[in-house]
Amino acid sequence: MTGTEQTVVLTTFADAKDAYRAKDLRQALYDEGEIVMADVLVNLHGEEHRARRRVENRLFRRETFDHYERDLFPGVIETTVAPYLAAGKVDLVHLGHELLLNLAALTAGIDRPEGTAAETERLYAYMMRFVEGATLAHSTQDKDAQRVVIGQALLDWDAEFLTPSIERRRALDPADRPRDVLTCLMEHADELGLTHEVLRREVAFFLLAAAHTSATAFVRSIDHILGWIAEHPEDAPKAAGDPLFVQRCVHETVRLNPSSPIGKRRALAPVRLRSGMEIPEGSSVIIDLMAVNRDPEVFGPDAAEFNPYRTPPPGVAPFGLSFAAGMHVCIGQDLAAGVVPGNDVDPDNHLFGLVTGAVRYMFTCGVRRDPDDPPVRDANTARPYWGRYPVLLGGDA
Repeated sequence: MTGTEQTVVLTTFADAKDAYRAKDLRQALYDEGEIVMADVLVNLHGEEHRARRRVENRLFRRETFDHYERDLFPGVIETTVAPYLAAGKVDLVHLGHELLLNLAALTAGIDRPEGTAAETERLYAYMMRFVEGATLAHSTQDKDAQRVVIGQALLDWDAEFLTPSIERRRALDPADRPRDVLTCLMEHADELGLTHEVLRREVAFFLLAAAHTSATAFVRSIDHILGWIAEHPEDAPKAAGDPLFVQRCVHETVRLNPSSPIGKRRALAPVRLRSGMEIPEGSSVIIDLMAVNRDPEVFGPDAAEFNPYRTPPPGVAPFGLSFAAGMHVCIGQDLAAGVVPGNDVDPDNHLFGLVTGAVRYMFTCGVRRDPDDPPVRDANTARPYWGRYPVLLGGDA
């Protein structure tokens, strides 16, 4: 803290929810990651944010999510997992990113005309560079050197994937263009005042957000479920057979392990929360999501523990504030985690979310930890990510 700058840390659920809804608190989590995140949706504020969100919301509708979950993604899961199931083992970290990248490319609008494993690997490598850029604030490496590498990766990815995808869409009649983020931004570029550079970062952001955050939840959910089953073996059949149980596990996992352990805002004006807390203009606001989502006043005395049968109070999502709230609530929340189930769920019409479908499929494949190769945390970031998570598949679970 320098000069008159102040840092306010929020640790209660009520204060955090108020902060997310305060119009004078601006997104500041990605300030160090501008190489990828400058002027993307999650970083915009006020009218700029509302205008772009209105355009992109046209894609993120229930019928689109149903199409992905019921029609597209089951085949993607089966095809992606098949070679690893045949081999009897896989690293969940790599599989999660590969699996969710396949859908993220469809959502973002990045074509893969070759359809080869090598092409997917190149796109995967670019995407991981973009993840480095977005999370640069938490990097343990030389950040200036990383910015150079990430900037070049953006240009190379643009030349290989983005610009050809744009040209293919321009050559099509508008009615025949795929409905994805890229098409949407192209058709409204003038209205939104988008330069090619901003469009490049926005599509890269959707690619990394859809793939990386969901892939992280995928690995962590499997880890938590394996731990729960070890202590509650009677629930083992539910991991493969009950999608509602798996969705509850995913929600509880996301509550305990938000994609980012903190939210961060900058006060554009003095803000007073309903609790009476005063946030001075110009101050930095840290929303401690690891504490907020474990607030015992909201989630009970065992709030720090994993319990898929937890029932939060009315008005509180089972995943806490991991998807944020207010104007910046995650646009892909229902796509990733599904709709929060009510008391009477019709499984034929319920949206369980893509992460739920992927996690459940792994348990039908007999996923289990490899006793000879334990998981390892990622040492290249201060965020609590797994670096490797080897598992065995098939055979006797």
